[in-house]
Amino acid sequence: MSFDITPLADPRPAPSSRRLAWLASGDDGVPLGSAFLRLFTKEGQEHLAELQLAVHGAERRRGVGTRLLEAAVDAARTERRRSVIAQAVQGTPADLFLAARGFRQVLALTYAQLPLADVDRAAIEELLEPPHPGYRLTEWEGTVPDALARSFADSRRAMDDMPMEGTDFGRVVWDVERVVAVAEAVARRGELLHTVAAVDTSDGSVVGFSELVVPGDGSGDGLHYGTAVLPEHRGRGLARWMKAAAVRHALERHPGLAGLRTDTAASNKPMLAVNDSLGYLPTHKAVEYQLDL
Repeated sequence: MSFDITPLADPRPAPSSRRLAWLASGDDGVPLGSAFLRLFTKEGQEHLAELQLAVHGAERRRGVGTRLLEAAVDAARTERRRSVIAQAVQGTPADLFLAARGFRQVLALTYAQLPLADVDRAAIEELLEPPHPGYRLTEWEGTVPDALARSFADSRRAMDDMPMEGTDFGRVVWDVERVVAVAEAVARRGELLHTVAAVDTSDGSVVGFSELVVPGDGSGDGLHYGTAVLPEHRGRGLARWMKAAAVRHALERHPGLAGLRTDTAASNKPMLAVNDSLGYLPTHKAVEYQLDL
């Protein structure tokens, strides 16, 4: 089969990365597949690239995916990247493709959805009623308020020990500029970012957070970006408290939403237990693959 691989340019770099792209097309110009390589640019992740590759179902097993992969890996080497990561739903052609081409499994993920039509609102309110001595909840839309910006950025280290198993993910370094840039990027896409935070009443600092992104038209599914609590404040039920508040927000503000989606490392037993207690139902499992360069 004859086809061409054309490099493309992504004109809009993200706050913490930039992308390279390739299009595979037949002699008649019809697209057959594409590949995107995200090159992380922030301190702590300059060694990492993330691959997204897709080939039209009718064009598979003709070498299109292999050629796209070769182009992306060559670019990663040129960019002096140490690792390329890619995700595939367990048992799909993408799963088999990556495993056969030198990628190794480094992380298992469980995806789940909370169908909002089935939520017991009274049960959610009951979870929110008990006090958590020494803590209070606060919520905001979009960009973090100035008064909380510094401690919110500092609280992002709660993600540093998130179970990543064998993934060469590096360490994400957060500052106020970065948390603001993320909120602005969500807004530019026309989506709505809602954050629930747990605050230490002794000093007013943010010690945990739960982020929810909702489509701009309020339909479809919302997506949890992350829920985390600083290590020194764990074991007090703050994660479930915050996530329950996010569920209540979705029910009250976005009645057209079908559900809320989340993904969790299979080894993160505490967060899986939080999801189960709130009624999230597993939908599928995925595998994070890594190619060591």
